[in-house]
Amino acid sequence: MAEPVGWLRAVVVDAADLRTLAEFWQAVLGVGVVEDAPDWIQLKPDRSSTFLAFEQAPEGQAPTGFRTRPDIEVADLDVARARIEELGGRLVEIIEARPGEHHYRMADPEGNEFTVVLPPTPELVRATYGPKGAPG
Repeated sequence: MAEPVGWLRAVVVDAADLRTLAEFWQAVLGVGVVEDAPDWIQLKPDRSSTFLAFEQAPEGQAPTGFRTRPDIEVADLDVARARIEELGGRLVEIIEARPGEHHYRMADPEGNEFTVVLPPTPELVRATYGPKGAPG
């Protein structure tokens, strides 16, 4: 394996309404705020050690939004979907994965899409991380 150039520290999202978007994601991930400035809000890392940050889109410019769709791991898809909708998000589509398995493609209040997924199966964890079954 090659020496890494760097590591994923954060996902930064351009926002038209900085405060609303940060509050939405703070509630979805159940994390606090590390930094709150007029043009930047950084959330505390979640249990994956990655954090989201929100930067005010320049006046008159549309936010670039997510260029990728993050996966949000949850214990119960339906409970998560209901809570996200209660927070101002919406269902985009139900994704049929393997037989008997589905995910919810959701969108936050500004239309940035993300996927709500269940934890991976033990087989997938072993295939991903090896016999240890965990990163590192």
